[in-house]
Amino acid sequence: MRLHILKSALLASTFAFATPAPSFAQDGIAGPYLAARLAGFASDYAAAAEYYGQLLQRDPGQVEILDAAMISFAMLGDFERAGDAAARVISLEPDMQIAQMVRLVRDVSQGNTAAAKDALMQGVVGGPLLDGLLLGWVELAEGNMSEAVTAFEALSENRAFRSFAYIHKALALAMVGDFESAEAILSGETYGELSLNITAFEAYAQILVQLDRPDDAAAFLAQTLQRGSSPELEALLTQIENGDAVSYDIIRTPLEGMSEAFATLAAVVNGEASHTYTLLHSRAALVLNPTNVDAILLTADLLEEQEQYALAGAVLDAVPIDHPSFYLAEISRAGLLYSDDRGDTAAEVLKSLARTHGDIQQVHTALGDTLRRLERHREAADAYEAAVALVQEPTPRDWFLYYVRGIAYERTDRWPLAEADFRKALELNPEQPHVLNYLGYSMIEKQGDLVEALDMIEKAVAARPDDGYITDSLGWVFYRLGRFDEAVAPMERAVALEPLDPVINDHLGDVFWAVGRKREAEFQWRRALSNVDPDDTDSEADPDRMRRKLEIGLDRVLKEEGAPSLAEKAAAAEATRKAAQD
Repeated sequence: MRLHILKSALLASTFAFATPAPSFAQDGIAGPYLAARLAGFASDYAAAAEYYGQLLQRDPGQVEILDAAMISFAMLGDFERAGDAAARVISLEPDMQIAQMVRLVRDVSQGNTAAAKDALMQGVVGGPLLDGLLLGWVELAEGNMSEAVTAFEALSENRAFRSFAYIHKALALAMVGDFESAEAILSGETYGELSLNITAFEAYAQILVQLDRPDDAAAFLAQTLQRGSSPELEALLTQIENGDAVSYDIIRTPLEGMSEAFATLAAVVNGEASHTYTLLHSRAALVLNPTNVDAILLTADLLEEQEQYALAGAVLDAVPIDHPSFYLAEISRAGLLYSDDRGDTAAEVLKSLARTHGDIQQVHTALGDTLRRLERHREAADAYEAAVALVQEPTPRDWFLYYVRGIAYERTDRWPLAEADFRKALELNPEQPHVLNYLGYSMIEKQGDLVEALDMIEKAVAARPDDGYITDSLGWVFYRLGRFDEAVAPMERAVALEPLDPVINDHLGDVFWAVGRKREAEFQWRRALSNVDPDDTDSEADPDRMRRKLEIGLDRVLKEEGAPSLAEKAAAAEATRKAAQD
């Protein structure tokens, strides 16, 4: 509930970036302006910045153009040019909040804290949370520790912002060497329990070490890591356990504190506000502290989502190879390359990473996932084997690793190994619908225990009733069991859920033929043929078999294949039904 209130308060100050067209077009600016707007709509910030730069050289004096230019520059991380444009916007429209924020970033990065403080005191920068945090750090930049504390405490009066305010107060106290007071805040002794983020967790552990309490720091980190992984916390725990020197370096300057404030806001609104709004704040965080790795990774993710792969890759270049999160940056880089249709290069990046960071399971898993998507299944299996080898004691969260390795085995005709992995995945996560479906469907195709397969797929459908592929499996197992009438409804629903999938349409055609609806069957086979992707070599779609069924019918195709006839399947189903009744 508190998080919902916080987001509502933050989003109340968001803004629309789509600026209206100027009410008139000056001579010579219509072309560059149109090009700039089109680039902006496509999130091509580099092109937009170039065209807006041309417009600004002609000094149009229109706030719409200045505002859009400012945004484009800021999206590239160029807050010097963005700040200049912001100053011109403010001269025309003093209440433009985003312009005030951009100018503030430019000012503080250039050491002009007085101007920043003046803007913050007027409350027109980034909303109540950001303004309150920034004011505290600006006061500290001017050497006013007591005023900084006052600013953080004033912010804490808003219950939605309480944890943020006190965490930043603790970070500020630790920065000036008051580790006792900082520890009391972060431990919950002073103000009660706070909602700590990764930065606060790491700061608290480092503070405990400064207070000659390394054992407490190690215990705290070990307990925290039970809730989830963090490269930074894991690296710090190793340092402490090895007896290495640990200094306090989380927030070393007021600028780094301001960077953390921007990064905090970006993380909170990520997924709730527009990508542009979030990116603006993560870019600001990087201008103020280029080593803020959390902001680097978030910025790269946001740019990737906007298909700005080159810009995202350039951002990731800032993560040093010796940083604990370097491997996460390289995994992200591989994702960028894959999304940019450079899958083989992505695989090479991850193979190189596996050679330097081979003790990290996530690296091998990412390599396996990429190779599997490239349909290089034997190599994917090798990567997954390396990942499994690093699992000391399988836990429920490891089900996916066994599942994807099973897929790689199945795709390379190693069914006994695949089945063992699927069953291991179910042992770890018994009701996982994707595993139930994949194993059940594979058993159908390989003529395994169809009764067990049906039970698995029925459980999967119950868990995912709107999944077309799982519903297709249910109809197909009924068909394979000779229960043709029962197959019709789930197959029709599967096609309704996935109308363009050639395999599902082909299956429905077979089911229709089996129940005597032969014209409808031929329609479905033709529809399936029209949807076959010739480049999808991993698909089960068999266009030659579809054509053969259209030529001579399913009965004769089955005879050619030496498979049981539809009548034989129906008779077997009836015999099974009677045996069950007896």
